[in-house]
This record gives sequence, structure tokens and C-alpha cells, in this order.
Amino acid sequence: MTATAPHGQVGAEAIAFDVMAQNVVGRRIAGRYELGAQLGEGGVGIVWRAEDTLLGRPVAIKEVELPPAVREEQRAALRARVIREARAAARLSHPGAVTLFDVVQDSGQDYIVMELVEGPTLDQFVADRGPLEPRQAAVVGLRLLATLEAAHRAGIVHRDVKPSNVLVREDGTTKLTDFGTASLTGDPELTATGVIVGSPAFMAPEQIKGLQAGPPTDLWALGATLYFAVEGEPPFKSGKAQFEVLSAIVNDPPRQARRLGPIAPVVEQLLSKDPDCRPRSADVWYGLRRVAAGPAAPDEATARADDAEPGMAAEPGVAAEPATDGPVAGPWRRRPWRRRPSAGT
Repeated sequence: MTATAPHGQVGAEAIAFDVMAQNVVGRRIAGRYELGAQLGEGGVGIVWRAEDTLLGRPVAIKEVELPPAVREEQRAALRARVIREARAAARLSHPGAVTLFDVVQDSGQDYIVMELVEGPTLDQFVADRGPLEPRQAAVVGLRLLATLEAAHRAGIVHRDVKPSNVLVREDGTTKLTDFGTASLTGDPELTATGVIVGSPAFMAPEQIKGLQAGPPTDLWALGATLYFAVEGEPPFKSGKAQFEVLSAIVNDPPRQARRLGPIAPVVEQLLSKDPDCRPRSADVWYGLRRVAAGPAAPDEATARADDAEPGMAAEPGVAAEPATDGPVAGPWRRRPWRRRPSAGT
């Protein structure tokens, strides 16, 4: 469901794509949002850079469209649910989450308007600069955990946490995107008909089995994302056939890790097959905080995390938010990357 830039279409298909994109640029949605360049395409639509002409600010707009394989009788109900959950996600206000601004209709088409975040996704960053060190990944994990905790307290389950839904800003802080539209990932009704929305490599076992998703589902995906961040590949073997990935997640142990080091115990617990066996958010937070602090370094990460949201560290089950100038920012800021526009995708 994450929108990522198209990679190397050729021939007539590429020509048709370019013509379509050119025809869309400059179009105004709901009399207010002027479309610009396409930022990417995912499982439930296309994401465009746009300009909010009323407020004079750049935004990202997702044009909601279901996969062609979804049966006609399912479409209306699923589209309504995506919009309903997007509206619910718009009530989530957290510095680690991409903000949803508006849900509009134009010519019978649904659009979700959201904050535009400049910077690569985590998978793009790893591809360009290489895997993270365990300490860096732990700080990323603390930020994502705090964002997920805020969502869970608001009754929102993300369902599609993965590297391509984690945006890395220039200052090294992160934003989790795709709240709302991620509601179709691992949906039991779609799974039963053979339609898989989302990235199979980051779907929890219960999603693959068509069972109900809950906060432990997001924690499993957090573990898979941290594994990828440090190892540079998903935790379960992949093959050309989609069912091989799904089968490995349900039945096989993760790949043998080479770089996880001190973060390995946290990741291994998060990747438990049984949701009831996964650690509580508070336990994950303490484990990641120890790794972020470093084995022999001053407890800098701990102090930063405690200072970010006073009082939260002592509250059971609540993850504290690391400060925006935490250890994750420094090492990355010294090696600037090639900036790519990304958005809630």
C-alpha cells in the first residue's frame, strides 16, 4: 500500500503512463487541490504531490482505488471502510505520524489529503546508504513504537507497518504513514478470495491466516521492519511465488541474522508466531532503550526519551517518544542523502 516511485516501465505502457500523468498535472480536485507530479503508486491508489490553493501549502493526495481483482460486490463496502478509517485516523495527532488533513470526493472518486513529507522511505534509505547500526535502528524503533502506542490508545491499528511506510526526514526523524488506507492489509474477506493487499513480507502470521488484526499485529511488523533496517532484507525467505513468502512467515523461523547484535532479543520476541507470546509495548520500549543507549555510552538515549514526554516512561504500557535530536539524527545528518519526495503512501 505504500506508494513508491515506478521503476523502469518501457514501451507502450511507459508512453501511456507518461501521457496520463501529463494530463493529470494541473487538474484541480474538489475545487481546491491542484495536482502536481505523481509520487508513487500502491495497492489502493496513486499518490500525487499537490497544492492546497486555499491555504497555499503543499500536500500529498492519495487517489483511492482498489485492486482490479476485488469483486464488484465488495468494492462499495471496502471503499466506504477505507474512507471511514481515514476519517478516524485524521483524529490521530502525533509528531511521528503523517497527518491526514481532509477526505474529499470529486467526480465520484475518493481522495485522501495528507501532510507532504520530504525525504526517502526507510527502504530507500537502506538501499542508498546501507543498513543501519543496531543503535540507530533502536532509536527508529522507539519512535515508531511511540507512534503506534498513540494510535492504539485511539483505537487505531495500522496493519501495514513496513519500511516503505516509514519516512525519514532530513533531520533524521521519522514519520509513519498510510494510516487509514492500511485497513485492507490482510483483510479476512479479501484473503479468503485470494486478494492480498499490502507487502506479504511484512504481514503478521495472523493476517495471513485471515484472523483479526490487533496491536500485537503492529508489533510483529515493527519487529520485521527493525530486522530489515539492520540486516537489509526481510526476516523471512522470499521466492518468486507469493505463497512461498506467506508460508515461510507462518511456518518457518526467521533467517539467520548476521548484524542484529544487541537488538536481536527484542526483534526475535516481536516476531513470535503467536500474538499472545509477543512482548508488551512497555517491555519492547525498555529493550530498545537499552540498545539505543549503547553498551558503554552514557545513558543519553534514556535521558532524551524521558525528556521527550515527561511522565510517560513511568506509565505501564506506554512508550515514550525520543526527542527529535536523538542519536538517530546525528550520524545520518553528517552524510546527506539524495532527497526524494515521499508522502503518505
